[in-house]
Amino acid sequence: MDASAVSSHSTAGTRRVLWVRGLRAFGDGYVSLLLPAYLLQRGLSPLDVGILATSTLVGSGAATLLVGLHAHRFGNQTLLVGAALLMTATGLGLAAAGSFWPLLVVAIIGTLNPSSGDVSVFLPLEQAVLARFAGDRQRTALFARYSLVGALAGAAGALCAAAPELYVAATGASLATASQAMFVLYAVLGCIAAVTYRGLPRESPVADCSSGRRRAALGPSRRIVLTLAALFGLDAFAGGFIVQSMLALWLFGRFGLSMAAVGAVFFWTGILAALSYLAAVRIARKLGLVNTMVFTHLPSSVLLLLVPLMPTPALAVALLLARSALSQMDVPTRNSYVMAVVTPPERAAAASITSVSRSLASSASPLLAGWLLGFSAFGWPLIVAGALKIVYDFALLATFRKLRPPEESAPAATPGEPAA
Repeated sequence: MDASAVSSHSTAGTRRVLWVRGLRAFGDGYVSLLLPAYLLQRGLSPLDVGILATSTLVGSGAATLLVGLHAHRFGNQTLLVGAALLMTATGLGLAAAGSFWPLLVVAIIGTLNPSSGDVSVFLPLEQAVLARFAGDRQRTALFARYSLVGALAGAAGALCAAAPELYVAATGASLATASQAMFVLYAVLGCIAAVTYRGLPRESPVADCSSGRRRAALGPSRRIVLTLAALFGLDAFAGGFIVQSMLALWLFGRFGLSMAAVGAVFFWTGILAALSYLAAVRIARKLGLVNTMVFTHLPSSVLLLLVPLMPTPALAVALLLARSALSQMDVPTRNSYVMAVVTPPERAAAASITSVSRSLASSASPLLAGWLLGFSAFGWPLIVAGALKIVYDFALLATFRKLRPPEESAPAATPGEPAA
């Protein structure tokens, strides 16, 4: 195949991945806010909501690990189509189930995402596809576009979380029925995603079925990946205390905000996060990927510590908005860094393992956050999250400050070994 054909396939594949990323983020944006309110209306407690959020993260982690370790056997395209069909089943399950136990089953085996970020089985597969389409110097910018699309679509989804309330106010219909219609829409988005994924260019047999991949999913980069997974797990454990569903629950309980008001808050935090992705690319070119991850994330963690201390909803929301302008700059840089410091055959497994470590580590946090919010509306989950994230920032800088990706001109540490 000539260079122009390869470029054409890469462009088409990139557009399809970005399109589906937007669809999924839109669905996650409103479901993550709509679901806790829907559960509270059904008589469930904050602890029940935390259990469901935890179950979602555990199920996503198990599925992501399984997919990452066996992606080379089936191909990314096949697994992405299967995941999209599971998304459809999840939406239908949410629409049909109204009590705790059926919802628990959907949470474990489905594609629910209680977070404003992407912690689903889709993530490592899409990252591996995008990394295959980008060169070293274009990789971070492409991952920034990926994150940008997700943030903008997620923000739009959060704004649409108020649609059931607005519909009920206009028509007098049942709020439960209006919410169920939104879950059916989530299923429709899954169907569209499956059709879109089917058009992705297929991987060559060499890329997915090499002897190295057959021997082991991870090879020379094993230590790097496991060390990054441990550090990312600490960050995700902290982030689990403030996943979007639990943060919305805190805003409901602490300040009595309406669904429309909370949806607007998350819309603007999503917009600010989206703009920060573009800034992250420029900052990374000057400071490097690791420095960008740390020096933008650290002040956002300090702001998070201050949010529960605010006496009014306006001040609390102002700090949340300020934090959102900084806290997500590490997302495209983190994803790009993982893809840069491992060999190409290890990318799917590396993305999967680092994603799974985040998903599993964060799985216990919503349960603890639900317990803390049931005990007190003060905002202890935000305090715990901020403190742990500060520890993560310093640990990441100390461990990986000398291991540079190929596009950075400074001397790199020996490949396969993190900095001492």
